[in-house]
Amino acid sequence: MSESRSGVRSAIASFILLAVLCVASFVIPAFIIRPFRYQSPQALFVAMRVRAIAPMLATIAFVALILVAIKLWRASSRLARVGLAITLLLSTASAVLTRVNYFEWMFNPIKAAGFISSADAHLADAEMVMAVKFGPESRAYPIRQMAYHHILNDTVAGTPIVVTY
Repeated sequence: MSESRSGVRSAIASFILLAVLCVASFVIPAFIIRPFRYQSPQALFVAMRVRAIAPMLATIAFVALILVAIKLWRASSRLARVGLAITLLLSTASAVLTRVNYFEWMFNPIKAAGFISSADAHLADAEMVMAVKFGPESRAYPIRQMAYHHILNDTVAGTPIVVTY
């Protein structure tokens, strides 16, 4: 009987470790690589390394997690099965998100540029802009605004341009 309990305890420990590995493969890069927040070179290095191996790591951990969950399911109470199911659901989401470029969701192109005159613009003294001048026309694109969108199609003096940041 103690051998059976020992096996269940090992399976539970394995299940928890695999679930943490699966979720961490998504959460570590997502937490470290956040726009408009300082990222130390060391933290960014770790995040990029984890992000590079995350799809394979999460897939292997998830498959092993399912096998352990099947073993635990038979010996589990109804409440424990709910916990297993929730953990499997979170691990599934994490394993899928490691294969998706979720940073693209944050940045959308500006559909149509809206401009105001320089006299009406109220920018802080420290605000940086990207400037373009073709002939008599000029435009200034605030970097803070461009950082959220990264790309803008515009026309200056009849010339189509793409502004990126």
